[in-house]
Amino acid sequence: MFAVPDNTLLRPENPALRHPVRVAVDVAADRERWGSLLRYDPDDRFSALVERADGQEIWLLSWLPGQHTDLHDHAFATGAFTVVSGRLTETVARRAPGGRAVTEVHGLSAGQSRVFGPGYVHEVRNDGPDPAISVHVYREGGRRMRSYQANPVDGPVRV
Repeated sequence: MFAVPDNTLLRPENPALRHPVRVAVDVAADRERWGSLLRYDPDDRFSALVERADGQEIWLLSWLPGQHTDLHDHAFATGAFTVVSGRLTETVARRAPGGRAVTEVHGLSAGQSRVFGPGYVHEVRNDGPDPAISVHVYREGGRRMRSYQANPVDGPVRV
């Protein structure tokens, strides 16, 4: 424990310095902030920009059962996503040290998050019976997506 002098000034928090998971979790919890944007599209996952400020973009996505992304990365962006409701499955494709192809599968339910950085190759899908909602935070490059193909020997290959 320590004492704070009476003349100490609090600096306003810089949103760009907050961890993207913290941003995604906070936005996910604030349904008034994004509830009016929410839609479900039977043909493709739905996305809506919630906010663009301080070098980051915050997106709301909805996923009906069976909807998914293709295998992709977000170029040089860093960020995170949090599941608001439902369940999503993230499959990560990478090369292990030594060049061996590795695939990791992560089942995510409400309140769980994943972090990504430059060159992080993954796909996200709703394999469940119910709709899902997620909040995504992108920094240093926005939501740009580069496509990949899975190669069981060499790992993900950019197309």
